[in-house]
Amino acid sequence: MVVAAAAAFSPVLIGDAYAFKLFGITIFGKEEDEGEQVPDPVRYQVELKADTADPDLREALENSSRLVSDQKQPVSGDLGVVVKARDDRERLIAALYEKARYGGVVTITIDGQNIDDLPPNPTFDRSGPIPVTVDITPGPVFRVREVQFGGDAADRNPADYDLASGAEAGSLAIIKAGDKIVEQLKSDGRPFAKLTERKVVADHKSDTVDIVLSAEGGPVAPIGDVGVTGEKTVKPDFIQRYSRLNKGEAYSPEALKKAGERLRALGVFSSVTIHEGDALAPDGTLPMTIEVSEGKRRYFGVGAQYSTTDGLGIQGYWGHRNLFGEAETLRIEGSVSRLGETTDVGDLDYSAGILFTKPGAFFPAATLKAGIVAKTQNPDAYNATLVTASLGLSYELTDKDTISASGEVSWERDDDAFGTNDYLTFTLPIQYDRDARDDKFNPTEGYRATVSAKPGYEIFNATPYAAFEGSISGYLPFGAEDRLVMAGKLAAGVLIGGGGIEDIPATQRFFAGGGGSVRGYSFQEISPYNDNGDPTGGRSYVTASLEARIKITDTIGFVPFVDVGTVSDSTFPGFSDIRAGAGAGIRYATPFGPLRLDFAVPLNKYEDGTDYGIYAGIGQSF
Repeated sequence: MVVAAAAAFSPVLIGDAYAFKLFGITIFGKEEDEGEQVPDPVRYQVELKADTADPDLREALENSSRLVSDQKQPVSGDLGVVVKARDDRERLIAALYEKARYGGVVTITIDGQNIDDLPPNPTFDRSGPIPVTVDITPGPVFRVREVQFGGDAADRNPADYDLASGAEAGSLAIIKAGDKIVEQLKSDGRPFAKLTERKVVADHKSDTVDIVLSAEGGPVAPIGDVGVTGEKTVKPDFIQRYSRLNKGEAYSPEALKKAGERLRALGVFSSVTIHEGDALAPDGTLPMTIEVSEGKRRYFGVGAQYSTTDGLGIQGYWGHRNLFGEAETLRIEGSVSRLGETTDVGDLDYSAGILFTKPGAFFPAATLKAGIVAKTQNPDAYNATLVTASLGLSYELTDKDTISASGEVSWERDDDAFGTNDYLTFTLPIQYDRDARDDKFNPTEGYRATVSAKPGYEIFNATPYAAFEGSISGYLPFGAEDRLVMAGKLAAGVLIGGGGIEDIPATQRFFAGGGGSVRGYSFQEISPYNDNGDPTGGRSYVTASLEARIKITDTIGFVPFVDVGTVSDSTFPGFSDIRAGAGAGIRYATPFGPLRLDFAVPLNKYEDGTDYGIYAGIGQSF
């Protein structure tokens, strides 16, 4: 959040011009005079006329017009207006073709003169903005009459490519059909597949289109030798092995795409490009080269989050991305939170840790993780000091499925409703994660599901126990460009074993409430309470959230939401004390994820409990 805020709130100071911008909106001051950057600046005023009642078509034309989108920016000289207008006509005709309007006419006049009748070096009256008129007659919608697929595409059904007889014959649909045919042929292991003919004939008498698409598949060829170039400190054999492009395996564009994504995700490379050979090797395989460019090995950063219920939290970290030449990561991090919630520094939450990650450990799809973390946690429910050491391995079963297991040893001292107690635990967390979201930072469709088991043993009290948890979140888009996304999440857990809840460390009991749970309540406020009114934590919980993510503009969104949750002291939730919170938030899209600001109130607050919560952070709430 701190890094994001530095970019979002930075002042713009150029020469005598000055401005203060918030999320790209000028709050005060003036913008730089854009005309000062353009030699012989000329301003114009455009009017776009489209003879259509179709709002989608009108919007598409307006979005395609550079004259319209750039009219606040001057052009260079009178000829600059003409050049921009001629380019605009081509863009608008292309937009009409995309909407299957092959009989459309675009007429552009500048200062009352048709651009086709202007002299080579026109001059216009500059006493004011030069008037430009764009007059569009879209014409009728053309439909598919006949489709012929030839060559290695001859056996395909046009309806599978949105080109059934009678369908709208938009140019983009025709281009996509050709691209899809080539992609499918390549997915059959034919790396040299190509489109050999694409012909579109429009009949203006019948408002129909005849289409011819022919393709040549070429030979089937498996992956050949895979070379590596551009590496400096990362071992080339590791790059090839981690890409999982192995000689003799079937060629597919999807395999190459995933290999590139896999290598970029390491964080070691600033760029990754996979080049295919221009010809087959003598053994009939296709040679390839992975070209990489290494980024900086050392990095550091800071971040922050804030809520009115949990206070301000600040984090900092330093890391090394390539410790021993195989993208091993060492990260040292620390944080302090609950700033502003308490004036006693002893009641703040602190954390410090050292984490080591080795990708491609034992197997290309496996990742080894080790770490030691020391924390103090002081929510309203308890005060805890703990040190945890862990060693684990995760394995990618598929691109969507990951299974992980680890061993953890933790010492913890708690001061809570049961007094002051020490715990020494050994646990074996196991988790299965299926991530089928279209975007991990701002999903609009798909789902994610996790199931975990955490058997443990508390050594001081000789207490065996186990926690089981599961969650699923889903996303459903509506409308053009996913203007509305309904997002929902359901999570539940159960804790078994132990003579009493006090035999299990407080940090491993169940609570709910806060920005990542039921908003409107303070962190871990939702809990069973003893006769003295002290929160004890529970053995089971269920939480659910529902959000309507509404896109107002391309960068700003509005999100009404409702969260519900219950925590019980029994191993099965009794649902006798269900707490709900509701509110709304705004989102601002950035390249690194949406900035989030939420306001929520508890619908059935605790006596003397939290009245409302304001939460700020980066990324969607789930």
